[in-house]
Amino acid sequence: MTRSDIVEELAARFAQLTHRDAESAVKTILDAMSDALVRGNRIEIRGFGSFSVSRRPPRIGRNPRSGERVQVPEKRVPHFKPGKALRESVDEQGLGNAEAPAP
Repeated sequence: MTRSDIVEELAARFAQLTHRDAESAVKTILDAMSDALVRGNRIEIRGFGSFSVSRRPPRIGRNPRSGERVQVPEKRVPHFKPGKALRESVDEQGLGNAEAPAP
């Protein structure tokens, strides 16, 4: 599902929202979530999951082409942990309904 799919779903579900209003609502929510993660805050959506920022320490990597050792700097990366209700809902559907991976 893409951002535009979410906008379409929202506009279809709420007849009083125009496509532009639905697009603005989705953009506002995603921007607010992004801003919170950039500031290092945790986002918790009950029944869905939580977003947080994890720290990856610096390490020594390897250039796959030359085999040369390379220093990889510390990184901060977003992390999503699904909530119990989401995990259970996905598990109940089983693998039979999963879409085939894109080639």
